[in-house]
Amino acid sequence: MLEGYRGRALQLLSSLGIEVGDTVQVYNEKVNVKGLLMPSYSKDDSIIVLKLDNGYNAGFSIEKYKVELIGKSGKTSEALGKQSSSPGKIKIISTGGTIVSKVEYETGAVRPALSTEEIVRFLPEIQEISSISAQVLFSILSENMKPEYWVKIAEAVAKAFNEGSEGVVIAHGTDTMSYTASALAFSLTPLPGPVVMVGSQRSSDRPSSDSGINLASSVLLARDAPFGEVVVNMHGESSDTYTVAHRGVKVRKMHTSRRDAFQSINDLPLAKVLWNEKTVKILRSDYIGKSEEVRLNAKFDDRVFLLKFYPGLKPDIIDILISSGYRGIIVEGTGLGHTSSDFQEAFKRAKEEGVFVGMTSQCLFGRVNMNVYQTGRLLQQSGVVPLSDILPEVALVKLMWSLGQSKDLEEITRIMLKNVAGEYNPRHFLDHFPRWKHE
Repeated sequence: MLEGYRGRALQLLSSLGIEVGDTVQVYNEKVNVKGLLMPSYSKDDSIIVLKLDNGYNAGFSIEKYKVELIGKSGKTSEALGKQSSSPGKIKIISTGGTIVSKVEYETGAVRPALSTEEIVRFLPEIQEISSISAQVLFSILSENMKPEYWVKIAEAVAKAFNEGSEGVVIAHGTDTMSYTASALAFSLTPLPGPVVMVGSQRSSDRPSSDSGINLASSVLLARDAPFGEVVVNMHGESSDTYTVAHRGVKVRKMHTSRRDAFQSINDLPLAKVLWNEKTVKILRSDYIGKSEEVRLNAKFDDRVFLLKFYPGLKPDIIDILISSGYRGIIVEGTGLGHTSSDFQEAFKRAKEEGVFVGMTSQCLFGRVNMNVYQTGRLLQQSGVVPLSDILPEVALVKLMWSLGQSKDLEEITRIMLKNVAGEYNPRHFLDHFPRWKHE
């Protein structure tokens, strides 16, 4: 199988009996290198792509280099991908993102190109963990995710469990992964098995990529974890020792590029996956257990707004949101949950119009307490609802979901204050990071 190849490159490789995964040598009077033949995503039909010994992928033009077969892979491309098309205990659903992206060699840009089945082909150890089935639901970058896509993902997860899967792994871009994790956590409660969201900070063809271990450890986690929760599983440190499973409603991406970018906020991670030992270490016992069946409730109303307060922000923004038809506002207030007192009347008008206003904190760590200072007490009198230690983006997603359940403001408030998927934590662990880090 010569996936992605066409024209001149396809004709040459076929004539030499070369397949994806074979060891190939390319050379001319100046260069002599060898590597594994990879699928091609080049628009130039003279380019072949090799994975070199240093871990990088490189493209070579057959017009400039001679090509020679050095060794067969021992496994045909069809055999490597065989299990991904049959029913499996673990379902991998691809939505796009860096973990399923490749470098476009003409431009150097990273674009969503690899399907999950192709990743399985290049990570045969995954199939040694469990039988796998795969589905490409979307092929989009993280910033293009939308609430209507959350519904489709939730439906795909529910279908996978109803068809017999014991766990589900979702490949997703990292930048908005915590939003999708929250949406799934509220939409799929309870769950008969783990739903593991996984991404990659660096694309799968780079030597420093975290995609391989992240994906393989997620399959292991989906197989062995005792909980029925949505989690985000990513690198726990900069090296490749282990990954960490964070509760989907208590996690945030805290660095733009580090491989251990994700961190549990006001919470302990649920588990560590020790990849070298191929084991899952459970870090806490208060996880949500597995249910007999999955319950799907994926209804969202996206007429919500996330408002970050800053000195000088004018309250007329609230009137603009009301007149624009927004039904809910999540405020990222300062400290314990404050805005300037100028907002009191605007928030009153919002409540009168049936618009929910919830308060979170820009501080992230800690919780909102609007009873300490007079400003907070007056804002509550204006109709602002304090939302304890919930993360602002999680509150936003939960508000979309709550608005999808009811149009009544009192009922929406009740749903927002109910602890549905562990989004509220009654106690905080001040030493959680160093303690679990070394367990």
